[in-house]
Amino acid sequence: MNGDDEDRADALFHALADRTRRDIMRRVLAGEHSVSALAEKYDMSFAAVQKHVAVLENAGLLTKRRSGREQLASGDVAAVRSVSSLLTELEQVWRGRIARIDELIALDSTKED
Repeated sequence: MNGDDEDRADALFHALADRTRRDIMRRVLAGEHSVSALAEKYDMSFAAVQKHVAVLENAGLLTKRRSGREQLASGDVAAVRSVSSLLTELEQVWRGRIARIDELIALDSTKED
């Protein structure tokens, strides 16, 4: 990964590190919601929900559009897939390391025999 990819990964994981933002993502991936309708679901101010939505939008996980006075938010499935790809890549690295440790343990145990 280059520097831009790392910055993108940082933004994605930062956005998803918060429970409220993950819940917002579940909602907007299921269908488009107005930001005001989203805000009604949480025990926090409208401005706080707007900030959460902005973090998700800045990370590219959701998009907003205007419809009259409402701001409508939709989840970006492609962005969520990119998070999945990053996690798969990390899993493969760790599986490789674990396999190497297993090989070293097996090699060490054959030396002791």
